Formats: sequence, C-alpha cells, structure tokens
Amino acid sequence: MKTVTLTLALILVSFLSNAQEATSTNIKVAINNITSNEGKVMVSLHTADTFMKGPGIQNLEGTIENGAVSFTFENVPQGTYAIMALHDANENRRMDFEENGMPKESYGLSGNAMSSGPPNFSTAKFETNGENLEFEIRF
Repeated sequence: MKTVTLTLALILVSFLSNAQEATSTNIKVAINNITSNEGKVMVSLHTADTFMKGPGIQNLEGTIENGAVSFTFENVPQGTYAIMALHDANENRRMDFEENGMPKESYGLSGNAMSSGPPNFSTAKFETNGENLEFEIRF
C-alpha cells in the first residue's frame, strides 16, 4: 500500500511540475536592421502598469554585431506584455530627443507599429500562454 501511495504521489508531483513549466514562456527577440554597431541595444518587457513609466519587469542589453542583436526573456509568466527596444548609440542609458521632441535614437515595439505620437501599449501588446514566442522588432 505504501508503494502505491508513493507512486501516486510521485505521479501527482510530476504533473504539477509539468503544469508549472507550461505556464512560463521564453520570448526571443531579434533586431536585424540596426544602422550602426555603435552603442548598445536595450530591451524591456512591460506590463500595462510599467509601460512608458520606467523599467520593465525584465530588462536586457546587448552588443550590436553586423547591425543585429538578439535577446531572450526567460520564464515569463502568463499574461499580457509589450516589448520596447532602444538603440542607445551613445550609451547614456536613456533615449535622447531633438529640440522638437522627436527621438534622436532608433526604437521599436513588439507590434512594430510606428505612430506619430508616443508608443502605445495597445498596439504593442501580446499574450503569453506557456508556449515560447519569437519576435522580430524593426527600428
């Protein structure tokens, strides 16, 4: 009887651990159209609460090689997110602006929608459901 109980407990634990693995996602991001290898690219994963309000829930940066860079956000829980990317050419860790308010540095969003105003969460958002995702962001 102890053997049967132990076996059932191990099976239950196995199912629970597989269920937990399926609820998190890895998100691969590629940016392939960077105009120079100067500086770094910074990407951040945002919820509606963090979008355009500061750091994301995960933040990564990488060195540009041959106009391209890639990143992976790991173990992202199920939810609704948006990705923001910035080519920080002068490595001052922020976006620089022209006198008229236009950005000096390239940026992109997970939805690849470029509007005439500030970035918008609704056009960049996507859902995670436990399956790994891949995005190509254009600057």
